[in-house]
Amino acid sequence: MREQLRAKIINVCDKKIAAKGNNVGLSFYAFFANKNNDPEQLMEAATWWIQTHKLDHFEKAQKIKELILNNQ
Repeated sequence: MREQLRAKIINVCDKKIAAKGNNVGLSFYAFFANKNNDPEQLMEAATWWIQTHKLDHFEKAQKIKELILNNQ
């Protein structure tokens, strides 16, 4: 996964956790605007989320952040 996307995911997770606590959930769509202005990056996140890790649609932000920080 590109470093730019990794940083974006960690940033979004940090903001969600700060706003709503450690139990806040999110989907990979949380990392993107409502417009499909970067389909390559969207597919990269979707592949990581769905195919690589077989995650549910909504997962805890803390779990996602830990996966990213552990280079998984």
